[in-house]
Amino acid sequence: MSVFRYLTAVAFAALVSALVACQPTVAVKAPEEPITINLNIKLDAEVRVKLEEKAEEDIQENPDIF
Repeated sequence: MSVFRYLTAVAFAALVSALVACQPTVAVKAPEEPITINLNIKLDAEVRVKLEEKAEEDIQENPDIF
């Protein structure tokens, strides 16, 4: 029985070692290049809204312009 226990312990140790070695690792790492955020879309929309508001004001002030 002692040989069986020894082989069982060795097999269990090998199984545990294999399972630990196969665990996925998660690494959180900062990017090497800086992150850039392009805000041109927001600025374009803001300019467009201002132009539309100005155009509405001009049309109300001069209804016969068109």
